[in-house]
Amino acid sequence: MSQDRIAAHFQSSLGGLTKAAQDRNLLALTQIIAKATADAIRSGKKLLLIGNGGSAADAQHIAAEIVGRYKQERAAWPAIALTTDTSALTAIANDYGFEQIFARQLQGLGQRGDVLFALTTSGRSPNILAALKIARELGITTIGFTGTKGESLRASCDHLFVSPSDDTPVIQQIHMVAMHAICDEVENTLIGGKPKA
Repeated sequence: MSQDRIAAHFQSSLGGLTKAAQDRNLLALTQIIAKATADAIRSGKKLLLIGNGGSAADAQHIAAEIVGRYKQERAAWPAIALTTDTSALTAIANDYGFEQIFARQLQGLGQRGDVLFALTTSGRSPNILAALKIARELGITTIGFTGTKGESLRASCDHLFVSPSDDTPVIQQIHMVAMHAICDEVENTLIGGKPKA
């Protein structure tokens, strides 16, 4: 890969993040998502996260930030990435089909008042759509994270974060920045204080 291609990748990422940082509606939505997450944790509920591929890794990453810590020393909070239990994933896929891998776990683990982060860059992943349907039935707050081609996901979500890009890596990078910002806001909302040095 030439240096020009590498530089172009950095510029593409920077362009997407700049658009997101300048979008007042997107920033306000991120604040709303952070508040919903903080309210759920304060009420003794949990954050559940789902995604495929790179988005599965992002879901696992954010679950770790909530259970462990983001920047501040504090008690552990409940968060589960439904992407990590290989026995559950393979058993459900084998017995019910791949489209049910998250929905089935939600039926067993989800409770009214929980919050679900559903990550799909396309907005069309069948297993994400099936999970959102079940989440709605269970009274779980549904938060979608997608890209500009995923607007159709809006009908399935209480809140939809749309990264201002149609390039999968850039969409995922913006999602991660947004979710880190949410982690930071949740910590500050629930405990205040200063980051651990």
